[in-house]
Amino acid sequence: MVGTTVVAFALVAFIGITTPGPTVLLALSNGSRFGVRRACLGMVGAVLSDFVLIGAVALGLGALLAASEFWFSVVKWLGAGYLAFLGVMLLRSKGTLEASLQPAGATDTGTARSIFLKSFLVAVTNPKGYLFFSAFLPQFIDPAAPQAGQYLVLALVFAGIDFVVMFGYALLGAQAVRMLRRSGAIWLDRMCGGALLALAGSLALYRRGGA
Repeated sequence: MVGTTVVAFALVAFIGITTPGPTVLLALSNGSRFGVRRACLGMVGAVLSDFVLIGAVALGLGALLAASEFWFSVVKWLGAGYLAFLGVMLLRSKGTLEASLQPAGATDTGTARSIFLKSFLVAVTNPKGYLFFSAFLPQFIDPAAPQAGQYLVLALVFAGIDFVVMFGYALLGAQAVRMLRRSGAIWLDRMCGGALLALAGSLALYRRGGA
């Protein structure tokens, strides 16, 4: 794969990833509630979802969702429902500074499994991700060359950028909650919860023709 193609892909991917979406909002919230180290568990889940989405697109799932109204709607409503659930949970959270600094596993919502699965499921149940990669990735793929290796390179680049950006958001959340002291985690939870509900609403109204 030509180096300039990878660089161009990385630049476009960075712009897309830094635009606040569900996974970076979760990284921000996790950083404020549990600290950067535990927030990394969610980042790993999100990075794994990147490989799942790109692999699915390489196998043709993105094209299936673009062509099938039924399967698109199934994935869309699963994703919207899960985002809404997370948004409500954050709005109801009593994420005080003391609760945010509890040791790992002290609360159900702060277990390693919970943090990991939230970020993973948010991404893999979002049909916009499949449609985005279906439209985005082929522009950087040489159809005359073996495609498996090309998709792997793009997946590694995208996942690496995604992790770095989420780490930055988690660090921002952790620093912000320390500056805001006791009410900081609650404020960030409310902000992230409201944003996730807004994203759930936009996903529920999303149509394949708008992809």
